[in-house]
Amino acid sequence: MSHAMRRVSELALDETTVTALRAALKTTADEVVQAIIDEVPPYANALAGHMGATIRRAVRTALGHYLDLASGNATGGDASDAAYELGRGEVRDGRSMDALLSAYRVGARVAWRCLAAGAVPAGLPAAEVAKFAELTFAYIDELSAASAAGHADELAARGRAHERHLEHLARDLLAGATPDVLLASAQRAGWQPPVSLTAVLLPAAQARPAYRTLDPSTLVLDDLPDTTGVLLVPDADRPHLLRQLTDRTAVVGPARPWTRASASYARAARARSLSSDIRDTEDHLPELVLSADADAFADLRARALAPLLTLPVATARRLEETLREWLLHQGRRDEVAAALFVHPQTVRYRMAQLRELFPDLASPHQVLELTLALGLRAD
Repeated sequence: MSHAMRRVSELALDETTVTALRAALKTTADEVVQAIIDEVPPYANALAGHMGATIRRAVRTALGHYLDLASGNATGGDASDAAYELGRGEVRDGRSMDALLSAYRVGARVAWRCLAAGAVPAGLPAAEVAKFAELTFAYIDELSAASAAGHADELAARGRAHERHLEHLARDLLAGATPDVLLASAQRAGWQPPVSLTAVLLPAAQARPAYRTLDPSTLVLDDLPDTTGVLLVPDADRPHLLRQLTDRTAVVGPARPWTRASASYARAARARSLSSDIRDTEDHLPELVLSADADAFADLRARALAPLLTLPVATARRLEETLREWLLHQGRRDEVAAALFVHPQTVRYRMAQLRELFPDLASPHQVLELTLALGLRAD
């Protein structure tokens, strides 16, 4: 038994007073509920019908338990447990802690007025009235605190459950789950699907701080095995997003339809594996394309550049650089020379060598193969 309830049990109201108060319990409960309806707007329509009858019974039960304590006839049970469950139920019904506590304040005032109206005519000594008032409010305060605890615990539990649903959705998205699975996961999480999602990879320790600056509907994971954090940003304004991440070690994937967020994540992950300097994957599409199949790229280079293998290494490297610039500058000799910091005559001489090595250099197919083969510099 709590301290407040022990103090109530010491009040020892006489039988005549208790009998009079019990007779007024139904009227008291009715007045308490009506006052709450009148004075606390969130309850204006909530206490009608079945719910109103339930609350009236709860008020009668709580005050009846109080009178049992006050008369020394308590037989067990604790009204605080019921008050705790009431607080949890208020969360399920969508009412706030402020509304709940306001209802208790109104209820305490009306309950005391009714109890006092019954106790004084029944002969409760004046010296006991003040003590009766103090203990009545202490008892109701304790019930209020129990309901507040239930309300807070239910909110916390719902918040944790919501977080788990959001994390599960994010994992489904990264795993490339089917649209049906994703829609069901989004519904469980109470998450409204956007048109697109953009994946952002960054160190796990930066994920939550960055998330707080973004759209509240952003999904976040910060417990991946490789200490990477992932943000899935809905309908991102890309330039604005990049500015928001300026001070972060972040890689930003492309925007993709929300059910294909895994594609954005995969590109960002591959960009990060290529270089720690990549921030915006859209600025590095050639490198990403040419590195998509490393074995195929190596085979293409080996075949396309095979004629250079007959030359000394230094010569082959010079000719490879010249051929790359010649392709990039579409054969404009002066521009090739400027890019290589050599004389145009040197370019002319080297290109003569290259035409001997690559007789089909004018062939569109060979130009394509060589362009791709030389698209990334060999290490």
